[in-house]
Amino acid sequence: MSMAELGDESIHLILTSPPYFNAPFDYQGLFRNYDQYLGVLKKVANESYRVLQDGRIFALNIDDMLVDGQKYPITADAIKIFQNVGFRYRDKIIWKKPNGYLRISKRSGVLLQHPYPMYFYPDNLLESIVIFQKGKFNYRSISNEIRKKSKINKKEFQDNNWHRTIWEITNVLPGSKLEKGVAAFPEELPYRLIKLFSYEGETVLDPFLGSGTTIKVANQLNRNSIGIEIISDLEDTIKKKINLKNLEIVKRNKGAYRYVTLDYIKKRKNKNIRKK
Repeated sequence: MSMAELGDESIHLILTSPPYFNAPFDYQGLFRNYDQYLGVLKKVANESYRVLQDGRIFALNIDDMLVDGQKYPITADAIKIFQNVGFRYRDKIIWKKPNGYLRISKRSGVLLQHPYPMYFYPDNLLESIVIFQKGKFNYRSISNEIRKKSKINKKEFQDNNWHRTIWEITNVLPGSKLEKGVAAFPEELPYRLIKLFSYEGETVLDPFLGSGTTIKVANQLNRNSIGIEIISDLEDTIKKKINLKNLEIVKRNKGAYRYVTLDYIKKRKNKNIRKK
C-alpha cells in the first residue's frame, strides 16, 4: 500500500498475488470486512500506477472468494478499481489447477447427500490472472541487442500453450517447507509472465512478496527485482529460497506499513473473528 522507497516510473513489470479475502484456510478473519479489503487493493493500485513505467504491465493473480456461504466478486471489483486508477484492462488468463488437486468437498458433496435440483455447489480449480497496462508501450524504446537477449522460445510458447487464455499449471502442493503458512503461487506462473512482459536487465516488482518466488524467478531470468513484504517472520524463508549474495534487505523503522509478525497476524485474525 506504500512504496515510498520507489521512485516514479522506476518499475518495468509488476506481478503479485495479494492475500485471499478472509480465506477459511489461510486468512480467516484477516480483514474486518470486504470494504477494507477493497481499500487495500485501491492503495496498491494507486502506488503501482505511480511506480510503473508508461506502457508497462501489472499482472494480478486473484480470484473470487467464498466466505461463510457468501461469494465475493473480487475479480470484477479489482478490475474496476484498477481501471479507475488509470490502468487499461488488457486481458484475463485463467489458471487451471490439476483435476486431482480437489476431490469432492463438503461444498460439492451436498448434492451427493441431496441429489435434487438447487443443491449444486461446484468446487473451484481456477484462479484469474488479470493483465492491466499503463498507457501504450513504445516498442522502439528497446534496443536490438536487448530484444535478441530476451527473445521468447517459440517452441516453449507453443508446446506449453502459453497462447491460450487457460494455463494449466500445477499449484504449490501442501507440505512444501518454504511455503508453509504462505499461499504461494508456483514458479511457472511468474516465469511465464516475466518472459512475456519484460526484457532482460529490467526491474520486476512484487508488492506482496510472501516467500520470495517472484524474486527467485526474476533472478533466474536475468531481471532485477524488488519485493515488499510486511511479515518480518518470512525474512529467513525469503533468504533460503532466493539464495542470493547480492540480496539487499531494507527495513522500515517507521510508518503504518513497516512490518508485522505472524503472531500479530494471528492475534488480529482472532480478534476480528470474535467481533463477528
